[in-house]
Amino acid sequence: RNFSRTFFPTTFSCSSTPRDRMVDKLVHSEANARRIACVESAFGGSGDSLGAPGRVLVGEGVLTKLCRKKPKPRQFFLFNDILVYGNILINKKKYNKQHVLPLENVKLVSLEDDGPLRHGWQIISPEKSFAVFAATATEKSEWMAHINKCINDLLAKTGKKQATDHAAVWVPDSEAPVCMVCTKTKFNPLNRRHHCRKCGLVVCSKCSSQKHLLPHIATKPLRVCDNCFEVLGKDGSDLGVESNQPTSLSSSPLPDTDDDDDFDERMPPLPEKKGSVVDREGSSASEEEDDEHEYQNLGTDVVVPQFYTNSDQM
Repeated sequence: RNFSRTFFPTTFSCSSTPRDRMVDKLVHSEANARRIACVESAFGGSGDSLGAPGRVLVGEGVLTKLCRKKPKPRQFFLFNDILVYGNILINKKKYNKQHVLPLENVKLVSLEDDGPLRHGWQIISPEKSFAVFAATATEKSEWMAHINKCINDLLAKTGKKQATDHAAVWVPDSEAPVCMVCTKTKFNPLNRRHHCRKCGLVVCSKCSSQKHLLPHIATKPLRVCDNCFEVLGKDGSDLGVESNQPTSLSSSPLPDTDDDDDFDERMPPLPEKKGSVVDREGSSASEEEDDEHEYQNLGTDVVVPQFYTNSDQM
């Protein structure tokens, strides 16, 4: 897990410092424009345009993301206003399944070292929340410091307040041999695991037969466990408009997307292009095949992380 990641200049205080001045200089620099263009090119047609006025690429690198089935390497790009990550197809050259999290709604929660995965923290946001792990304690400290600094600077600049509603961090499948609600149903190929979108617990189909609107995650009702459904029914704050009433899965044609940990339920699948890997999960591309590509294409050119915080390294 000695994956590489690189940080470019960022700011570390509200007062004017050499780092502040470097960020100001980078905003309109050719180096910054070139880096952002390279990121866009690496995502190709599967990603959105990342160029925006005032946007600076602060850093990038590989972190281990705790997905529902197993930990997987993901490429992360930290900008001064957004956090972008995606699947690795060819290390440093090609990525897909791009996700963009606005930093103004992101908060970090440090995790204690427990088990084989160490140096981790949670990335919490309204749309999606998950845990990531760095290769070393130093890398964890650097990542968290840079992200938190970008968040604080952005909030101070815009005057906005962070969101109060956040998506739950999903419990990994491996931690739930039985349903975490009824504690009776054992999971097997016939009794599949499902995740409650409200609390993140792993539950059986009988204990998650309802859907409920969670406006901070999606515009359509999502699968929730029976416990959360009961609580949400008593609390009208998550009901949204009257037309978005709780619905039963048994009568709803909406597909369940528990087969995939990174599926974005707010967006429809993109059309498959001949000769390319479809970037939205839940597609015809095999998940295991994607995993094999990711690990194989990390390559052998992984180097010790470097930080570019001096003006002569811009």
